[in-house]
Amino acid sequence: MPSIEPYWEKPLKNYAAAAYDLRRQTTSSVSRDQAMLLFRSMVDRVAQNAGFGLDDARSASLELTSSPVLQTGPHTLLLFEPDAFYTHLFSRMGLESSGRRWHVTYAGSTMSFKESAKKGPGWLRLEGEALNLFGLPRSRMDGRSICCFDGPYQFALSNSSGANSAAKRLLAELPPVLFPSAAEAIKAANYKLWRSHFGNSANLLQIDDFDVAGLIADHLDNPTSWLSEFFNAEAITSLLPNAMDLLNTGPWRGWVRRTTDYFWYVGPERVLPLVLDGGYLRGVASPHIKVKFLPRDLASAIRDRKLLPTLFLAFLVISILPGIRALGGCRQPVYLPVLRYLAALCVERSGDGDLLNDLRQDDHPGMWGHRVLRLGDGDPFSDIIGSGGISTLLETYGAVPLFKATGDLTSFTGDNLWAEMSKHLASGEIKVSAAEWKWSGV
Repeated sequence: MPSIEPYWEKPLKNYAAAAYDLRRQTTSSVSRDQAMLLFRSMVDRVAQNAGFGLDDARSASLELTSSPVLQTGPHTLLLFEPDAFYTHLFSRMGLESSGRRWHVTYAGSTMSFKESAKKGPGWLRLEGEALNLFGLPRSRMDGRSICCFDGPYQFALSNSSGANSAAKRLLAELPPVLFPSAAEAIKAANYKLWRSHFGNSANLLQIDDFDVAGLIADHLDNPTSWLSEFFNAEAITSLLPNAMDLLNTGPWRGWVRRTTDYFWYVGPERVLPLVLDGGYLRGVASPHIKVKFLPRDLASAIRDRKLLPTLFLAFLVISILPGIRALGGCRQPVYLPVLRYLAALCVERSGDGDLLNDLRQDDHPGMWGHRVLRLGDGDPFSDIIGSGGISTLLETYGAVPLFKATGDLTSFTGDNLWAEMSKHLASGEIKVSAAEWKWSGV
């Protein structure tokens, strides 16, 4: 990741400032301009649904247009979960450096509970203890998708030995009401905790997969949208699944997986994979699930909350098409350029030369922005209470050199895909000149 090297020995806040230092480029593409307008409309809608007024909502979308940087790292995790908290802290440093007022995040919500590992969206560690966020039994956790409306969910912070003092204090701050899904509960709690602990100088705005699906439906309802034209072109839509299959036969195997075609189907308890077959999206293991693969039918199913986008489609509409820099985790420095390569194949096939040229000119379209500040023994709730507030933490951690703030980098060195990548780079199977890499940005 060459963009890291100049900041490696400098304070963390310098790299955060660089991550958020981006001004929108002049575009030659009508498709890109339209994608940004649709994205702005989505941000307006999300902000108003979160309780912000019309003027505030418009300021959020305008700010993101002029400085198009989006945090995609924390996923749908409670604010005080370490991976989420220290990522938000990193983003606050970047926001302050650029004078921004809005911390806009894409919080992916198709993830599942993992009961046995005692980590992920259903768990929170406080004072060294793993606490069950909703007090759920194994039967209501293993494999269930947090976006599904299979509630009610209510915060509990429980374990076998009873809640510790930090848990009792935090529980008193969490919304005491019932929620239809775990994702909705976590989002509501994050807004409340952000206002209490992260101050008023920057507002939090969380975009989830249902919001992104709504953005895709806006594209599909507009016959002049590039994405709408793409879905209408049967000769092109089969290109993407085939290209993914081809990637997974060579050295790029595993970085972009074909787990479902274009969308997930939202079942009662979990999201289900679909396959493109004969002009329909069909359930892989559920033959009764069938959606006609036409813009109108797909948009209708999305608005009925039956479809959620794949990683490719999500990044296509929130980053690749509108030209927004995505800050992400340890795998994103590879999978985002590969997603952009796949998008470029589709754009090239569509004949949109102006959009293809804009993709070539993108300035660092993805940067490492998740777990950049990673403390091996970090306890965010105790951290913020003991320090006296967010300002002290921003000053303290912002002064730490980047190479120290990043910890032992086990998210890279302990990752099987990075181990394979290392071998492929050493053997020359993957080179900087690779076709799959040329869309990584300038």
